[in-house]
Amino acid sequence: MRFISLLVAFLAALLTAPHQGRGDGQCLPFSFFPDNPTGLPRDWKPLTFPKISRPTTYRVEGEAGNFWVKAESDASASALLREVQIDPKIYPILRWRWKVENIIEKGDERKKEGDDYAARVYVNFRYDSRKASLWERTQYAVARTIYGSYPPKGAINYIWANRLSQGKVIDNAYTSRAKMIAVESGPQRLREWVNEERNIYQDYRLLFGGEPPPVIGIAVMTDTDNTGETAIAHYGEISFCRK
Repeated sequence: MRFISLLVAFLAALLTAPHQGRGDGQCLPFSFFPDNPTGLPRDWKPLTFPKISRPTTYRVEGEAGNFWVKAESDASASALLREVQIDPKIYPILRWRWKVENIIEKGDERKKEGDDYAARVYVNFRYDSRKASLWERTQYAVARTIYGSYPPKGAINYIWANRLSQGKVIDNAYTSRAKMIAVESGPQRLREWVNEERNIYQDYRLLFGGEPPPVIGIAVMTDTDNTGETAIAHYGEISFCRK
């Protein structure tokens, strides 16, 4: 699945997505409350791709006070998207919890045909023309003409890696505009809830250079369209917190 398709889909969804709720001042939580009868979480949008006929299925599970999303992929791909407006200097700490049932046997983060993941959390940053190169301004101007607004500047993918060692960082197999960070790797912690924490401000500076623009979208995604395999993952609440 080509990254530009994901950026375009993100853009289309963000244009009509609801605004974020309020937190307690220390953290801004983005939970997965059920929104019957759809089975999808409230204020999250399904994100599908025109060239991929089979979407991953997402549904809310749990009970009051402890909800999560279960994702099931069978040679499929789609995501759940949430619009946010986050200043990463004020809320640099990203926290979430997840659980995966299996890794992707044919998954290989370095190859396009292996670009599948049992679980990943996307963080998308706003494009700022004032800080762009001439080439970037040209490319984004074309995108704005076509889609009516600028697509995101780029993305950090926090992944449960298949082969990449934990802590390793690489460019996405399709584009350097998406950075892949192996937060977990392999089968060692399968079928258990794992709590994660990342400093997105520091990650952006390390991976892209310079000050990060605002975060405009987050997403969870389980996909197996390239390898044709199956995967099951669970995602708990995602929060942006002060340091």
